[in-house]
Order: sequence, then C-alpha cells, then structure tokens
Amino acid sequence: MSDVSVTIRALEARDRAEWARLWEGYLAFYETALPEAVYDSTFARLLGDDVRDYNCLVAERDGQLVGLTHYLFHRHGWKIEEVCYLQDLYADPAVRGQGVGRKLIEAVYAAADAAGAPTVYWLTQDFNVTARQLYDRIGVLTPFIKYQRA
Repeated sequence: MSDVSVTIRALEARDRAEWARLWEGYLAFYETALPEAVYDSTFARLLGDDVRDYNCLVAERDGQLVGLTHYLFHRHGWKIEEVCYLQDLYADPAVRGQGVGRKLIEAVYAAADAAGAPTVYWLTQDFNVTARQLYDRIGVLTPFIKYQRA
C-alpha cells in the first residue's frame, strides 16, 4: 500500500462543488441518490456553528479534494462523555488503497480526542469488503446488528 501525500483539513465554503462530487460518489456506492435540497442542507450544516451538527474533514491533494468524512458528537446513555459517530467516509477511486481513508479516520479519532469523546463508531454494509479490510485494522468489529423503523 503506497501512502498518497494528502492534507486533511476542515471543509470550507469554496469546496462545495468538489465536496458534492465526492458525496455523490459515496451515495452512488450505496445505490442512493438525493435531491439537491438535501445537498444544500447538508453542506450548510457541515459549515454551520451548531455544536450538535455534523462536521466534515476533507483530504486534499494537489489542490483537489480526494476524500471526505462526515462525523458528529452526541450524548450516550451509558457514558458521561459524548461519543463520536463517523457517518460517511469516502475516498475517490483514483486514490483508494493509498492511505486516504486511514488518514481521514485517524483525523476523526484526533477530533474526538480533542473533544473529550473517546468512543468513535461507524457502520458499513456487509458487502463493503474493501473498506472492511481497513476497518478491521483500525477498529474493532462489534456484534451489534442495526434495525430501523419500517
């Protein structure tokens, strides 16, 4: 695995078009498409100053975004401190296997540590074999199964 030279940084307003391109790729992987109004709302939340809203870190190489992660902090009934939910993680196919996903996850770990939230968790589809190879190296698979309202 080669390690692509990237900078991990916070999302900025000037990133809208490239962020949308990456998020669209992420959603397409999960066979999902969303209306433009959701893109607008999500992007506004990512740039907002509400501490309960989402955060976004991007991976940038040579002035172009090549990855993103969305995460948020929330309370947990079993813990005093907040926990961090890593909701979305995506690396452009051109840089996969080069350390971008790992760097983004590690940056979320650092943000969680800085916020006093030692627990970081995320979900993925069972068929996401490539990403799960990374997750198995930097996380712990739990026995939980997700249900949601029908």
